[in-house]
Amino acid sequence: MSAFDCIIVGGGIVGAALADVLCAEGLSVALVEARSIGAGTTACGMGHLVAMDDNAPELALTAWSVALWRELRDDLPMAVEYDACGTLWLATDEEELAAIAAKVASYRGAGVRAEVLDAAALREAEPALTPDLVGALRVPDDAVVYPPRAALHFARRAQQRGARLMPGCPVAELRPDGVVLENGEVLAAGHVVLAAGVASPRLCPDLPISPRKGHLLITQRGAPVVRHQLVELGYLKSAHGSDGASVAFNAQPRVTGQLLLGSSRQPGVGSAQVEPAILERMLKRAADFLPGLDALRALRVWTGLRPATPDGLPLLGRHPGKPWLWLACGHEGLGITTATGSAQLVADQLLGRASAIDARPYAPSRFEVLHA
Repeated sequence: MSAFDCIIVGGGIVGAALADVLCAEGLSVALVEARSIGAGTTACGMGHLVAMDDNAPELALTAWSVALWRELRDDLPMAVEYDACGTLWLATDEEELAAIAAKVASYRGAGVRAEVLDAAALREAEPALTPDLVGALRVPDDAVVYPPRAALHFARRAQQRGARLMPGCPVAELRPDGVVLENGEVLAAGHVVLAAGVASPRLCPDLPISPRKGHLLITQRGAPVVRHQLVELGYLKSAHGSDGASVAFNAQPRVTGQLLLGSSRQPGVGSAQVEPAILERMLKRAADFLPGLDALRALRVWTGLRPATPDGLPLLGRHPGKPWLWLACGHEGLGITTATGSAQLVADQLLGRASAIDARPYAPSRFEVLHA
């Protein structure tokens, strides 16, 4: 029986980042993944590193995480495709433009650089956008990465620091003293961390996590030239709404010359099948912002299942009813952005030290269902 200081169940970008942090602290770690590293929800995401201000805890975690990514950028291999393109939040009317002032104050209060672009400045910054837009909020320090390669980078660096990587090893059971693999092998550990995303409730059924399905499309090369990550201001309402399917414009330039387009949200839908009706709505919305899309051809279309919690915040910390179990899951669409901050926050708690931000808003104990 192999023994470790910590077993991390789930080799997505959050679990891989946590393995990297814990190994850097000198702990012996096993990173156990049912498939290959970064092959689940991580591989289905857009790869945005974006400060989001839907609420104060979300802004605190995303802003800190983006800053941590920025500190890592010089050590990231080219395959991670870190692109410091920044984000433009696009205003379609005067009401949305007026709301930007509050967002600027929110960002700056969290130490995030932000500036307002009027219609003329927006046209100069992104000529391919429809001229009907009235302005935008620019957040210059946001970035984009290629998620599966970022997860693989963290995992390989953890391995260089002594971690045991165990891809292709589904876990059958979590125990107070370790885990049991589906092949019958038992791994012992002083700490167990569940970071399996949307699959986490299979191993811990009381978790308040449900799937949110999303569609994405990547174009062939030759897409309209886009310099920033582009997001409509209505995205926050779409991304965090709880009722029915929704779409919102979200486009990313890729270093390959392609354009990655989103996004859609279908709460509670667990099927991975591409739905033409949802895709058509998403593309029609995208064409409203980027008229040049009509002549493009799609290279690939896919879906992902994002692990959502009732309040939109991840579960980061000790399970209140199972004190031997730590949680690092429930990130919905922000797992790529917050992988760095989530890993640091869980590691700090596990090691009994304070973090740069308050950990309480993300504590699993906020959900009564977990206290049984």
